[in-house]
Amino acid sequence: MQRESVLALLGAMLVLSGCAVGPEYVRPQVKINEGWSTAANAQVTTQSATDSAWWKTFNDPVLDRLIDLACSQNLSLRAAGVRIMEARAALGIAVGQQYPQLQAAMASATRISLSENLANSINFDRDFWDYQVGFDATWEADFWRRFGRGVKSQEAAYLGSVADYQDALVSLSAEVARTYATIRMFEVLIAQGRNNVGVQEEGLRIAESRYRNGATSELDVSQASALLESTRASIPQLEASLAQSQNALSTLLGQPTGSVLALLQGPHEIPMPPAQVALSVPAEMLRRRPDVRGAEFSAIAQSERIGVAKADLYPRIQLFGTIGFQTTSGSTIESGNLFDSGSLFYALGPRISWTFLDYGRTKNRVRVEDARFQRLMVGYQDTVLKAAQEVEDSLVGYLKAQEVTGFQQNAANSARRSVELAFIQYREGAVDFQRVLDAQRSQLQEENNLARARSAVATNLIALYKALGGGWETRAGQPFVPENMREEMQKRTDWGDYFSQQPKLHSPVSR
Repeated sequence: MQRESVLALLGAMLVLSGCAVGPEYVRPQVKINEGWSTAANAQVTTQSATDSAWWKTFNDPVLDRLIDLACSQNLSLRAAGVRIMEARAALGIAVGQQYPQLQAAMASATRISLSENLANSINFDRDFWDYQVGFDATWEADFWRRFGRGVKSQEAAYLGSVADYQDALVSLSAEVARTYATIRMFEVLIAQGRNNVGVQEEGLRIAESRYRNGATSELDVSQASALLESTRASIPQLEASLAQSQNALSTLLGQPTGSVLALLQGPHEIPMPPAQVALSVPAEMLRRRPDVRGAEFSAIAQSERIGVAKADLYPRIQLFGTIGFQTTSGSTIESGNLFDSGSLFYALGPRISWTFLDYGRTKNRVRVEDARFQRLMVGYQDTVLKAAQEVEDSLVGYLKAQEVTGFQQNAANSARRSVELAFIQYREGAVDFQRVLDAQRSQLQEENNLARARSAVATNLIALYKALGGGWETRAGQPFVPENMREEMQKRTDWGDYFSQQPKLHSPVSR
C-alpha cells in the first residue's frame, strides 16, 4: 500500500510540473513615426536598404582597412565576445538545474571507537571499521516552472549578450570612422595653416619693401609680423590635436600609440559622402539596432525572473534516493564482503518543503523582481524613442551640414579673391595695409570653416549610419573570440564546442 501511495504522489508531481506561475512577457507599445521627417529630400532615399558595410560608401580604402583591423583587434570588442561565452556557460548551468540537482557518488572507510560507558555496551565491539559505497540523488520537480523560467531567463540574457556584442561592433565602426574623419580634418587645417603662412610671409615681405622705400610706416610691418606669428602659433595646437586623435585611433585598433601612422598614408582629404544616402524606415531600424534588441532581451529575462521568485511562494516537492553497500569489521565482528547482497541498502521517497514563516521576504523578493522588470520595460520604450531621435538628429544634421558646406565654399572662394585684390591695391597704394590684414584673416577663417563644415558632413553621416544600427552584419558567422584567445582559454579550461556554436538569433521585436 505504501508503494502505491509513493507512485501516486510521483504521478501527481509529474502532472503538476506543468503548472507555471509568473507573467508572460508582452512587448510594450511604443509609438513611432512611419517615416522620417526629411525623407523627401533628394539626398536621401528609402527605396533601397541601408548598406551594412556603410563605410564603403565613402570610397576610401584607408577607412575600410582601419575598420577591418578594429573589428579584429579592438580589446573592448574582445571583452564583449568573452561575455557571450560567460552567458553561454551560465545558460548551461540553468539547463542543468532541470535535472537531478544533487548527484553524488560516495565511498568511505571510517574507523569508529565508541565510549565504554555507553548503555548496553557490554556485548558488542566498540572498536571497528565502517565501509560504505553508494550513490545519492535529489531531484526537485519543476511544479511551478521555476527551473524552466530560469532557463528562459538565461537564454534571453545570452541572446542579450550577443546583441551587446553587435552593438559594440556598431559603436566601434562608427567611432573609428569618426576619429578617422577628425584626423583628416586636422591634416587639412594644418595644410591650410601652412599655406596661409606662405601668403602672410609674402605680405610681410611686401610691407617691409614698401617701408624701406619710404612708401609706408613701420606700423604695416609690425601688423604683418603679428598676423604671421599668430598663424604660425595655431599650427602646433592643431598638430597636438592631430597626434591625440591618432593616439585614440591606435587604441581603437588595439595597438600602441604611433602604430597607425603607416596606415594613414594616402591623400590627406576629408572623407566625401555619396551623392545619395539610403535609409531604412523606422520599423526596419528598430529590428536592425542591436541596442533595441538588447533592451528587450533584458526585459524578457527579467520577466522570467519574476516567475522564478514567485515559485518560492509555493511548496517544493523533491524526490530523493540513496543506494549503496555497507559493512563493518572489527576485532569481534566478522568481516563481510562489501558487495554481498546482504550489504545492500537504499532509501527512496518524496519530500515536501514549504517556507511559510519568512516574514514576507519571499513576497518582497517578488516585488523587487517586478519593479526591476517595470524599470526595464520603461528603459526599452526609452531606448526605442531615443533611437528614432538619434536618426532624426543625425539626418537633419547631415542635410544642414551639406547646405552649410555649399555656402562656406562660396565664402572661402570670395575670401581668397579678396586677398588677391587687397595685395594688388596695396602695391598700388590704393588701400592701406589694414585692408590686406583683414582679407588675410578672413581667408584663414573661411578656409578653416570650410574644412570643419566638410568634416561635419562626414561625421553627421557617420552618426546617421550608427543610429540606423548598421555595421554588425558584416561580422555575422565570425567567431566572437579570436583564435589566440580561444586557444589560451582551452588550455586553461575545457570549453567543449562552445566556441564553434553560433546562437540561433531572433529579434524579439519581430516576434
